[in-house]
Amino acid sequence: MNSTTIENLIVPSNLASVSIVESLIDRVCANLDVSEDSYGNILIAVTEAVNNAVIHGNSFNTDSSVRVDVIQLDKQLCFCVSDEGKGFDYDNLPDPTAPENIEKESGRGIFLIRNLADDVIFDNGGSVVNLYFNRA
Repeated sequence: MNSTTIENLIVPSNLASVSIVESLIDRVCANLDVSEDSYGNILIAVTEAVNNAVIHGNSFNTDSSVRVDVIQLDKQLCFCVSDEGKGFDYDNLPDPTAPENIEKESGRGIFLIRNLADDVIFDNGGSVVNLYFNRA
């Protein structure tokens, strides 16, 4: 499988960095002629992953940063979001659709990411999330 890193970005660990990542997504999707539907999924899933990296991974620590790498594969586009945190147990998260969680204001990020990306692979104990989107 051929892969090429086409963009990478390191942003400070604050929520204002999300707009910088949105610009990266806009640029990559425009350059690769990504469909409108795929663009929407990429925008929501990747910005949610960046939010999680800032809030949960780096705990808003301004000395930490978030890295986003965009990798072009034969049939997919991968956005790799890395933080400097210790990771998390991504296999044992509460179900946000369960009755006891439906009213909660948080806890939907990974659920959203998993539903919008075509594949999601966590590395480094959860401090790295790879979001794959089919290009076809």
